[in-house]
Amino acid sequence: MIAKKCVHIVFTPLLFSIIFLIIRFYIISSIFFVLFLLFLFFFRDPYRETGEGIISPADGIVMESGRRIAIFMNLWNVHVNRAPLSGKIMEMKHTPGKHSPAFMEKGENEHLSIKMETEIGMVKVVQIAGIIARRIVPYVREGDVLKKGDRIGIVRFGSKVEVYLPENVKIVVREGDKIKAGQTIGVYE
Repeated sequence: MIAKKCVHIVFTPLLFSIIFLIIRFYIISSIFFVLFLLFLFFFRDPYRETGEGIISPADGIVMESGRRIAIFMNLWNVHVNRAPLSGKIMEMKHTPGKHSPAFMEKGENEHLSIKMETEIGMVKVVQIAGIIARRIVPYVREGDVLKKGDRIGIVRFGSKVEVYLPENVKIVVREGDKIKAGQTIGVYE
């Protein structure tokens, strides 16, 4: 399945590939076709089983583990992000900013902060744009009630997602762990 709000990005190179194929510019057609295949891979949105407890909102590598779990998504990860718990979105705040490499980012990059009231208290998910990622596309709005694992949005082309959890949570992931969206990252006590 192709990620919501990304179909036009995926199929535009295919359209150009067909046009250049018709006018017999085979090399240019091939380049656009390869670009189509790359976009098809990048903007995928596969089905995911939802784990127990608090789940990861993103695929990637855990960069920090604690009350704040930072997950770096490289270009090969699925970039559709998910709700870590069921709850109601209380606040969404978009902050414009830089486009520094996400793995080195110090809070100055463009980001979207989503605060959710959940059964364990307030949980915050922050989607952060990186050097290549230039667009955060939310699928949700303030006031929406979500189930754990619901899609909340996509950060296009490499980025980072942070999850801020309350004190009554036992974290089960560690720095360096490779995780997938929907996989358990914490349990509430």
